[in-house]
Amino acid sequence: MAIEGAMTEELKTRREPPPRQLHRCPGWAAPFMASPLRRLIENPEKLLGNWVEPGQTILDVGCATGFFSLPLARMTGEKGRVLCVDVEPRMIKGLVRRATRAGLIDRVEPILCGEDDLGLSDHEGTVDLAVAIHTLHELPDIEGGLRQIAAALKPGGRLLVIEPRGHVSGATWDHELETARHLGFTVKQGLDLRRRHAALLEKAGTS
Repeated sequence: MAIEGAMTEELKTRREPPPRQLHRCPGWAAPFMASPLRRLIENPEKLLGNWVEPGQTILDVGCATGFFSLPLARMTGEKGRVLCVDVEPRMIKGLVRRATRAGLIDRVEPILCGEDDLGLSDHEGTVDLAVAIHTLHELPDIEGGLRQIAAALKPGGRLLVIEPRGHVSGATWDHELETARHLGFTVKQGLDLRRRHAALLEKAGTS
């Protein structure tokens, strides 16, 4: 019994999140999020193209003004759809404005979410690919957010997580991956991206 109790306590301790300072991109930064200069550092097509297929339903968590959402909408094509989730009203307004200007508004669904609710209850089991780029560490409840993303994904659906090393420590990154595994994700591929933590995860299938 003592050994069992010690093992349970060890598992509980390993799942305790390391100390972190909650960081979220403010609404006033909206114009900078879509700067063309950003493409020199993060090219959406090169970064995401390997995992996007025509006709997919894609979830962009923390979409901001659509720096990744709009290229995803182009890549998934006329029959595809991008669910664009953000908690900042100014970011969502900027996304709608940019998507309309680009002629892509019919392919995107803007979702203004809450602090603890990603607003995905109407999309359970519909998403082929989810991306959380520089976003997961901003969620007040990482496990709750991952649980909602998992519910939105189809069996076998994939989640691409990218985190900036400047805001996310190695301990926090390890905790994020461990939490994802606890929720049934498997790490399909670790990605070597300069100055960033990155991994491709997969939700368990039906078999």
